Amino acid sequence: MIVIDSASPVPPFEQLRAQLARQIQDRTLAVGTRLPTIRRLAADLGLAVNTVGRAYRELEEAGLIETRGHAGSFVSAAGEEGRERARRAAVEYATVVASIGLDTNEALRIVQAALTKGIAASPSPSP
Repeated sequence: MIVIDSASPVPPFEQLRAQLARQIQDRTLAVGTRLPTIRRLAADLGLAVNTVGRAYRELEEAGLIETRGHAGSFVSAAGEEGRERARRAAVEYATVVASIGLDTNEALRIVQAALTKGIAASPSPSP
């Protein structure tokens, strides 16, 4: 269920995008699920068509949904592929951390810094 808080300082398109992304990530919306049309969802939520369209575009750019022409928009398998890439990268990172004897807490701080500041701002390697 999507709820748009009109009193929130978060723009409605972002509220919608975030709620759909969360439902896709936690698999409430399974891969292949057909989303309502933009016009239908806009009418149901009392939003402008462009607001819903922007949320759908951003979800599509993130690879979470795909639009198949007149057939509509669907939850993409790319989200699952992305999750699997992240799992493989985590295993690879854990292997590196173990091989250089890095403390788990420091390894987690490095990941946290990379996630909050971006990959380019990640700490330099230890001597």
